[in-house]
Amino acid sequence: MFLSVFDLFKIGIGPSSSHTMGPMTAAARFLDEVASDDWPRPAGAKVARVGASLHGSLAYTGIGHGSDQAVILGLDGHTPVGIDPDAVEGIIARIRREKRVSPKNGPSYGFDPDSDLVLDRKTPLSGHANGMAFYAYDADGRLLLKRIYYSVGGGFVVSEEELQRMKGKAGPSPDGGKRVPYPFRNAAEMLAMASKSGLSIAEMKRANEETFVSRAELDERLDAIWGAMRSCIDRGLAQEGIMPGGLKVKRRAKHLHERLQDESRLNRPNPLLANDWLSIYAMAVNEENAAGGKVVTAPTNGAAGVVPAVMRYWLHFHVEADKDSIRDFMLTAAAIGGIIKTNASISGAEVGCQGEVGSASAMAAAGLCAVMGGTPAQVENAAEIALEHHLGMTCDPIGGLVQVPCIERNALGAVKAVTAASLAIKGDGTHFVPLDAAVETMRQTGVDMNEKYKETSLGGLAVNVVEC
Repeated sequence: MFLSVFDLFKIGIGPSSSHTMGPMTAAARFLDEVASDDWPRPAGAKVARVGASLHGSLAYTGIGHGSDQAVILGLDGHTPVGIDPDAVEGIIARIRREKRVSPKNGPSYGFDPDSDLVLDRKTPLSGHANGMAFYAYDADGRLLLKRIYYSVGGGFVVSEEELQRMKGKAGPSPDGGKRVPYPFRNAAEMLAMASKSGLSIAEMKRANEETFVSRAELDERLDAIWGAMRSCIDRGLAQEGIMPGGLKVKRRAKHLHERLQDESRLNRPNPLLANDWLSIYAMAVNEENAAGGKVVTAPTNGAAGVVPAVMRYWLHFHVEADKDSIRDFMLTAAAIGGIIKTNASISGAEVGCQGEVGSASAMAAAGLCAVMGGTPAQVENAAEIALEHHLGMTCDPIGGLVQVPCIERNALGAVKAVTAASLAIKGDGTHFVPLDAAVETMRQTGVDMNEKYKETSLGGLAVNVVEC
C-alpha cells in the first residue's frame, strides 16, 4: 500500500476538505469529461446546460460548508489549489448574473445556481454519506450525461465506479500498482519493516516517495507544503473580525497572540506557555479555514490546525529544530495518516470527528516524537496515545459551519499530540494497546455511530446550542 505525503497534505481552500474541496474537484472532473469526446451520446448532440445535486451530509451542511459555492466554482473551471479566495465572491456574482459557467479553456454552459443546483436531503446516494450527482443537458433539456461522485474525506474524490473497485479490493491503491520498497499497510508491518531495515519511519516513507519523485523534488514540495502552513498561521494571527456564516463568532487568535506577546515582556513565568502557543497557532489556522482561506489538509480542512501548530511549536520551543526535521516530521505524520485512512477513515461524515481531529492529533504526535529522537516503537506509541483519547468524538458543527466546536478542538488536539509524544518518548516503546487496535476501534465506533453525529448537524452541540 502506498499513500503519498501529498495525498494527505494538499493545499486548498476552506472551510472543508470533504464539503468544499471535494465538490469543487468533482465538478472540475465532470467538466473535463463533458468537454471530452470520451462518452456516448446521440449523433450531433451538444451540451448546452449543466446541473448538479448534493446528497446526504453534503445536502444537510452544504451551505455552511460552502459546498454550493464549491460546485459553482468547479463547474466554472476552478480548482481548490488554484482559486484565489479573494476572488470567489466576484466569480459567484458573475455566474448568478449571467446564469452561465465559463471555464477558461473550454466552452461555456448554461447554469443557473438557483434552479440547476439542488441540495437534496431526501435522496441519499448509497455509496457514501458525501454523494453528489452532475448532469449535462442539450438545448431541449434532454439528459445526455450523468455522473455520480463521492467525497470520501481529506479532499479525495472518487466516481461511483472507482468506489466500487475500492470496496472490491479492500482499499484504494493510489500508486497504480507500482511497487515501493516499504509497502506497509498497518502499524505492525511498519514496525516490522523498520526493525528489519534499521531505518526510521521517515526514512522508509522517504524511500517510498522517491520511487515516484527525485529527492530534490520531494524536498521542494515538502517545503512548499510547510510554507503554505506557515503562511496560514501568519494570516490567521493577523486577522480579526467576525467570521462568515451567521453565527457571529469572533476571531480570537490575533487578540490572544497580542496578549501572549505583552505577557512575554513582563518577564514573568508562565507554566502554560507552550499550551498557549499551541492553541493560538491551531486556532489561527482554523479561523482562516472557517473564513474560506488557503489551508493545507492535515489530513482534512476541519483538522488542519493540529499538525502545523505542533510543527510551529517544535520550531518555537526546541533549539535543535531545523528544515530537515520539519521534513521528517511531515513524512512521519503522513505515514501514520496513511495507515489510518487505509484501515479506518479520516472523514467526519464516515466516523465523526475522531477521524479528523483524532487522526490529526495522532499524526502530529508521531511527527513530534520522531523529530525528538523517538524510535519507531515510541513513534507508534505516541500516535496510539493521541488517537485513543479521541475515540468516540462526534462531528456536530453548529449551523453546519466549521467554527464551533471545530476551532477549539484543533487547539486541544494539538495539546494532546504534544502530551502524547512526551509520554511516549519517556518510555521504551512497549505499551498495552497497539496503534492498529486503536485504528480498528475507531472504524468500528464510526460504523456504530448514529448518522446525526456525522457532520450532518442533526445532533450533539449542533442542536443543543441556540444559534446567536
